[in-house]
Amino acid sequence: MGVTLGKCLLQECLDKQGLSVISLSVELRAKPEKLLDYIEGKRIMPLKTAISIARAIDCKVEDLYEIEEIH
Repeated sequence: MGVTLGKCLLQECLDKQGLSVISLSVELRAKPEKLLDYIEGKRIMPLKTAISIARAIDCKVEDLYEIEEIH
């Protein structure tokens, strides 16, 4: 059994915290365009980035994507 990543839920996580992509990009010292690429599904965030984002917005790494099980 494995998993695959579905839709990126970063925008939903930011909305729950009342944060913006800009504020997160400032905190992480990342380009907002890169974060928008994750949100729009143009890129998949590397694990280190996902951990940094999760810590910055107080969520679990698993909350950042829809996770689909493969049987």
